[in-house]
Amino acid sequence: MSLKEISIAKINDINEGEMKAFKINEELKILLIKNNGKISALGANCTHYGAPLEEGVLCGEVIICPWHHACFNAETGNLVEPPARDSLPSYQVKIDGENIIVNVPEPIKQSHIPYMTKEDVGKDKRSYVIIGGGAAGNAAAQALREADYAGKIIMITQENRVPYDRPNLSKDYLQGEAQPEWMPLRSDDFYKEYGIEIKFYSKVESIDFSTKVVLLESGERVKYDKLLLATGGIPRKLEIEGSELKNIFYLRSFDDTDKIIVASENAKSIAVIGASFIAMETAFSLHERRKVPITIIGMEKVPFEKVFGKEIGMFFQTKHEAHGINFKLNRKPIKIEGKERAESILLDNNERINVDLVIVGVGVKPATDFIKNLHLEDDGSIKVDKYFQAAEDVFAAGDIVKFPYKKMDSFIRIEHWRIAEQQGRIAGFNMAGKKVEFDDAPFFWTVQAGTSLRYVGYSAEWDEIITWGEIPSESFISFFVKDKKVHAAAGIGHDKEMAAIHCLIRNNKMPSIEKLRSKSIDLLKIL
Repeated sequence: MSLKEISIAKINDINEGEMKAFKINEELKILLIKNNGKISALGANCTHYGAPLEEGVLCGEVIICPWHHACFNAETGNLVEPPARDSLPSYQVKIDGENIIVNVPEPIKQSHIPYMTKEDVGKDKRSYVIIGGGAAGNAAAQALREADYAGKIIMITQENRVPYDRPNLSKDYLQGEAQPEWMPLRSDDFYKEYGIEIKFYSKVESIDFSTKVVLLESGERVKYDKLLLATGGIPRKLEIEGSELKNIFYLRSFDDTDKIIVASENAKSIAVIGASFIAMETAFSLHERRKVPITIIGMEKVPFEKVFGKEIGMFFQTKHEAHGINFKLNRKPIKIEGKERAESILLDNNERINVDLVIVGVGVKPATDFIKNLHLEDDGSIKVDKYFQAAEDVFAAGDIVKFPYKKMDSFIRIEHWRIAEQQGRIAGFNMAGKKVEFDDAPFFWTVQAGTSLRYVGYSAEWDEIITWGEIPSESFISFFVKDKKVHAAAGIGHDKEMAAIHCLIRNNKMPSIEKLRSKSIDLLKIL
């Protein structure tokens, strides 16, 4: 590999604590970071979706991406936190007088896989088993190899695919904007190269924790030295008369989405039962794809009111209605009518909605029904310690866990993609012998009717919501306050500030409620 020296900037072009991207040709920028007097040069775009990192923030030694809050080491570019899976390229820097010189390799790569050891059963005869092929399981497998674990890794999944980008099922993929080949998180060759064996079409019948054996429905017995439970959630079923009719679908897997796409081809009217995140995203995506009338039926008075409050919930409802989506809220479906296929839905006020296709999105529950001889919480979740360990040599991560959240000194369960990946990564490191705790603020994003909202922190309830800006203008930040402390924030149109809030909540540095009420404080300057 040849190196080319490029004079990219002057020393005075970048200030302490600043990140700035400099163009080196028509297609490429390099990000310069000045931190503690040292200048580093890294790839300028996040390795997840390509967000410009200069629009994110520097949180101590970590860069936080402005879009989905992937994190990278500001000096080395190494991956710190998902949803990115690859590290940033790092370039050698030298100072020549007032000039900042960067050694750029040719050809230039936009990202690189973190250093990962490969399977060597001669070196390590242990076998670690991961049940679940989703976000948490995939992140754990990579973390094990990053942590120099060289034994066998066996991932068990009921699907016939390598782990894929599940959040996009109800977004770009359902809309027709993302092609199937774009969806896998990694290529087949990646799993082969790093010795991650995937057992497809494999359903677990039971686990014998005393003998460390996973029994599959096929009769195969899989022995393990350490086990990760990462089975995720399964859709809650609609339990009303007629719910067994044809043309009623649940969206959770790739196959579910493909079936919905086919079934919707000739549909002239569609109903979505539930006003959950996935249900609302699905309704919008189907409307954009098919341009047919869609009705959302929800038992709540306002969508997302319990998560975001009434005003943001009404804002999103209005956005969907502007795109032609109808709502029947504060209503309960009591019967689905039809001979063989769903033809109409009867509501609790005796209103009848004619349909050709029904999508159900009324939430998920932990996929833990097969687990015996391991304590489950009342909601079916698994309680773990700060290292995501549930029992001796048994770890758990993702939608199924109730984990200790330091910011509130309580155990919580969160069903979102980024935190599932984050937990899987932490669990993988701990399975490999490291001692890594979750000491972050949860983060998730949702895209509703084409508008992206970012949410950081956790707040199941609040005493007050302080809002900067105007919600209908799609430029605001709302702070959720409980016991005179900000526990969470939601925002649209303020990606940089939301990344700053993530850093401030993570480090317990959020300003006082009085300062937030005054709206006279610059969150970026606090960093």
